[in-house]
Amino acid sequence: MTVVDTPPPPQLPVRSRPADDDRAWGGVSPMLTRLAAEHATGVLVREHGTLYLSEGRVAHAESPLSPGLDLLLTAHGTLTAEAWRNALARADDRLGAAHLLLDGGHLTEGALELCHLGALHDAAYFALAPSSTPGRFRYGVVHRLGPVLPVPVAALEREVLRRRELLHRVWPDAAPDRAPLTRTRPTAAPKPTPRQQTLLERIDGTRTATDLARELGRQAFHTLVDVRRLAAAGLVAPVVVPREAPVPDGTGQNPTLADRPAYTTDPHITLLKRLRDALEAL
Repeated sequence: MTVVDTPPPPQLPVRSRPADDDRAWGGVSPMLTRLAAEHATGVLVREHGTLYLSEGRVAHAESPLSPGLDLLLTAHGTLTAEAWRNALARADDRLGAAHLLLDGGHLTEGALELCHLGALHDAAYFALAPSSTPGRFRYGVVHRLGPVLPVPVAALEREVLRRRELLHRVWPDAAPDRAPLTRTRPTAAPKPTPRQQTLLERIDGTRTATDLARELGRQAFHTLVDVRRLAAAGLVAPVVVPREAPVPDGTGQNPTLADRPAYTTDPHITLLKRLRDALEAL
């Protein structure tokens, strides 16, 4: 038997991976990806928040839908409100508030970095939410806090997507995220955790998840997770805002069932109202 040596097939070409992982990512905001590739410094203003970039990395994030770093630091005694205000007042382009707080012994470096990263990811989740308005970028603008731990854009966007998927798995309805919340009376529900019970005690039909996060000094995203778990258990529901009744059009026809305002989230009362409306329309 003759043995013939067959040469191995040529290896397939492999695309080289960019050294900067930010340039290979564009899953949430193409504009942010482009700014990361440019190593831009400035502030990106979006509909639900702002992102401060330092040489293409996200240095800070703020959103009206999440508690700021100042609240997270002062709510539980990590830092006094007076020390925070004084540091911001003295901060300039050379020395940021973070450096002044550390230099003055008001914070340890570990505590600052931990709270800063928590506040950054919390606000970025809302700032990078889908928007109907284009973002605006201003070059050269820096945050008064100064540098702490800038985050690569690619890593931040992946974390935003992970958080979206987590909330969807917990409860796919996003209505409880923004609306005022009310407690319901389920016939059977799992016992809430102590953390969830603290939320339940403050839900009164007027507070939103953001209000609860600020009041308790917690990150807004973690509060959303608890709220959606309570919604999945049937313990809370978003308050339905009444819609204005339709103006009569002069035809003598009654408003349709879809046009009638809804005033309650109780399913039994809602069903009775719909039956009554249907009978009136006959």
